[in-house]
Amino acid sequence: AGASLAEQGYTEDPTPAHVSVKEAVFPFIKFAGVDIVLGPEMRSTGEVMGIDESFGLAFAKSAIATGLSLPLSGNALVSVNDPDKPRVLPIARELRELGFKLFATVGTHDVLKAAGIPSVVVSKQAGAPEGFLLDLINHGVLDLLINTPVHYGAAWEEGRWRAAATARHLPLITTIAGAQAAVAAIREMKARGADRALGVRALPDYG
Repeated sequence: AGASLAEQGYTEDPTPAHVSVKEAVFPFIKFAGVDIVLGPEMRSTGEVMGIDESFGLAFAKSAIATGLSLPLSGNALVSVNDPDKPRVLPIARELRELGFKLFATVGTHDVLKAAGIPSVVVSKQAGAPEGFLLDLINHGVLDLLINTPVHYGAAWEEGRWRAAATARHLPLITTIAGAQAAVAAIREMKARGADRALGVRALPDYG
């Protein structure tokens, strides 16, 4: 507009009083049976942003803007690869403290049990004596899924149940960082109260 930032009084980087979380939007729901695990290629069809006074609430808003709402209670699956098993323990413990019932595949279940975290064991494979994970998804038993993949692609049972969760619009998180963010969002929404957790304000109101 013809005037520098310094001339307008802006001489230091502003420190906002709010948090903004940008999240990519992926079109997996339109491609039935496709494994949702990301690779190096670009698959995003757009981006959304959530803004609030805390990271957890901003993340919750960004999730809603992509079409997914994080549950505040219910049944949560925890199934992670070997490197992530120690890292998922505080996440699983906090989900239990927030009132969730945990379900876990065999290897993750054993790690949770050793850490004193109760879970219901389920199997990735059909015909196992434990409950079949794909059946739990298709029958609407699970409300949240945390899975860091071992195998990739729809040719694997693991890929097929990830695709089934996506088809049912279930929140499916495939990284430990994403799981930490989701738990933070759930914790803050429960603390704020479901009826007033996600307030709406105009962009100029955030300064």
